[in-house]
Amino acid sequence: MLDAVTLDQLRTFIAAADEGSFSAAGRKLKRAQSVVSQTLANLENQLDTQLFERTGRYPRLTAQGVALLQEARRVLEHMDGFKARAKTMAAGLEPELSIVVDVMFPMDVLTETVGLFRCAFPDTPLRLYVEALGAVVQPVQSGHCSIGIIGTLPEVPEEMSSEPLLSFPMVTVVSPSHPLAQLRKTITMKEVANHVQLVLTDRSTLTEGQSFGVFSPLTWKLADLGAKHAFLKAGFGWGNMPLPMVAADLASGALSRIQLKAFENLDATMRMRAVFRKSDPPGPAGRWFLDQLQSRRA
Repeated sequence: MLDAVTLDQLRTFIAAADEGSFSAAGRKLKRAQSVVSQTLANLENQLDTQLFERTGRYPRLTAQGVALLQEARRVLEHMDGFKARAKTMAAGLEPELSIVVDVMFPMDVLTETVGLFRCAFPDTPLRLYVEALGAVVQPVQSGHCSIGIIGTLPEVPEEMSSEPLLSFPMVTVVSPSHPLAQLRKTITMKEVANHVQLVLTDRSTLTEGQSFGVFSPLTWKLADLGAKHAFLKAGFGWGNMPLPMVAADLASGALSRIQLKAFENLDATMRMRAVFRKSDPPGPAGRWFLDQLQSRRA
């Protein structure tokens, strides 16, 4: 009998409880009072539970009715969400937006964009990952994520489309207590080779055996940019960092900027790009998200 319970019965139950009488519920639902009474009687028979006490002038919820009223509200809320998702999917909106973001991407920009996305697409869940190098591209290749935002991987696979986003400077930094910070000049390769370089490593196999911006034979490889940042401030080595992430440290003196001879003729700009499979371009939500990020381009 429980399988025969309908959403219409639950709506009638909620209306009767909220309005305080079967006649008021009928007016709200545009039905006769007799139809409301019969609908609720049928629901009680199917549930084998009395929902209303009918001895007084107005029906009152029983203890069982009070408990089941909350469950009925939850069922209808879930169904309303289900219908809203189905409606947006029928209109072409993605059922979920999954994005993998390069660890170098400015977190303040990402956070603000996600906040705007939540308001613009409240019924579209967002799944967000933060990775580096090939680990940004790999989930897009496999179809696990629909969009990748890359910066540390210099090449885009052939099967993907690429769009420019924002860019920002990269700087070489060390702790003020580090020996390299004491050299008030451009530092040579010979000098830097005596000190540990902190570098990001790849959790994927796409860049196995390759190195990007590594100039010291002494390296510590880290998979997390936050750990690299902390290790730099602790004086464990030198490394390259996105300027937005260390600007406050440079201003406060927690980190010092150094100049390397090896970087003199290199472009120190990190250019972020959006990538997605050519066979599966972004839908309305994904396109909106990328447009927001592209609007930050200076």
